Amino acid sequence: MNHSFDTRCIHGGEKNAENSFRAISTPIYQSASFAHIKTGHNESGFDYSRESNPTRSQLENMVSSLEGAFDSIAFSSGMAAVAACFEHFRPGDRILCSDDLYGGVVRLNTRVLEKNGITIDYSDTRDLSEAAKLLTPQTKAIYIETPSNPMMHVTDIRKAAHLAHEHGALLIVDNTFLSPYFQNPIALGADVVIHSGTKFLAGHNDTVCGFLCSADKELAGEFRLTSKTTGAVLGPFDSWLVLRGIKTLAVRMERQQKSAVRIAEWLKTQPCVRKVYYVGLPDSPGYDVNRAQARGAGSMISFSVDSGTTAERLLGKVKLITFAESLGGVESLITYPIAQTHTDVPPETRRRLGITECLLRLSVGLESPEDLIADLAQGLE
Repeated sequence: MNHSFDTRCIHGGEKNAENSFRAISTPIYQSASFAHIKTGHNESGFDYSRESNPTRSQLENMVSSLEGAFDSIAFSSGMAAVAACFEHFRPGDRILCSDDLYGGVVRLNTRVLEKNGITIDYSDTRDLSEAAKLLTPQTKAIYIETPSNPMMHVTDIRKAAHLAHEHGALLIVDNTFLSPYFQNPIALGADVVIHSGTKFLAGHNDTVCGFLCSADKELAGEFRLTSKTTGAVLGPFDSWLVLRGIKTLAVRMERQQKSAVRIAEWLKTQPCVRKVYYVGLPDSPGYDVNRAQARGAGSMISFSVDSGTTAERLLGKVKLITFAESLGGVESLITYPIAQTHTDVPPETRRRLGITECLLRLSVGLESPEDLIADLAQGLE
């Protein structure tokens, strides 16, 4: 039976849900190893938790159900998932990345991939005709975030998939900002979807995790072998926390988005706010493309104020909103990308993108939007 997304958030991982006591909540199998009954056969299907664990398997089945993936693997962080994905590539390969990326991925590209003989090309993938000029026979993947972090650039996933496949490359999409509730890149042609599950999937600012979702059996098998070999997988207790968080994913995303629209509209009216970046605003450059490929705009807002002094004053004065890295939780967080998430992006790239001392990023949580607006208002005074 095809259940709605909301129902799958509760029951999507059911195929591993059997337990001897018929517990409603998934059991936490806090075990490193699983016993064999006889040589060469293990009736449970589990041997060692680095390879697989019943709690983690149920979480992975849940995420596959929500993303429409052939398989998903839960990692100890979003960056562990990205690193495992990039193990697919070999010296001499090239990867074309969106130029507006989370700073941790830029750091991985610079410090690890380039050292290992993989060349990274960057392009503004909003204009895929320009991005296409950088593709070579050695380009094995296009890697995008949409909406991107922190400038909220929107890339057309269908067109990016067509471009990648036309050149024999994979399309890899970081879907963290919208989550599978609002966007399903595999249904639009992507081969791989990555999540920092720390964010909206877990949703409570209490767990670090990541997901690597594959569209086909061959990639899934390769990624499984990589996760078993490198071992940066998610433990059973953290897997249980994420499963619990996903149960409320649908209601959280709807409420957070509703508040974000209201806050973004309010920010546009403030004299010291120079620009608001939110793909849910009709005047956003990515509004039409996002509407064509996603079911919502999410709850991430970036905005520029009139000076670095104003930005620092706001960060120091907010009381309800927490000045901290990360995003996607029930608590609202405000981040200073130039000094936190994007310090490893080259200064000239930051300037070109607009990641300056005036830029702030707001993750809208579940607090009353009136209270959040009041907190921002007193901070901007």
